[in-house]
Amino acid sequence: MEIAYDSHLLARVLLSLATIGYGVVTIKADLNATHATNPLWTPHARFHIVWQVLSYTGVALIALGLIWIKGQLEAERLYLAGGLGAAMYGAFFVAMLSRPIYGGVLYDENGYLPFRPPFGPAGWRWDVNVTVFTAMSTILLLGLAAI
Repeated sequence: MEIAYDSHLLARVLLSLATIGYGVVTIKADLNATHATNPLWTPHARFHIVWQVLSYTGVALIALGLIWIKGQLEAERLYLAGGLGAAMYGAFFVAMLSRPIYGGVLYDENGYLPFRPPFGPAGWRWDVNVTVFTAMSTILLLGLAAI
């Protein structure tokens, strides 16, 4: 197996960062007392979060293979890896916007609470997930643009 190194290096690095965002960071963020072992969540909801995180990790491993393992159709494989990331991050934003339909919320009191941003009015609070996923989506788009 030969590792790719070429004119697409910037795209590979940016796409890898975005992929790590949904494939690795979610392990740290969700497989803990705020989600997977949260005593306030029903056992079935906890099952779904573990399944979701493991699915993200599997998709991320496939994407990293598409990004870094040398082969034919190089640009197409990078676009496919970016498309997988867009599906992951896009699903978050669809779920966020459709919360009124299913009664969802962005955070629980015993989870990751909104934080005070480094600028803006004193009352401003930013949601951790929205902030991280917006940043990761931006990195993903920059990676796609660099192909």
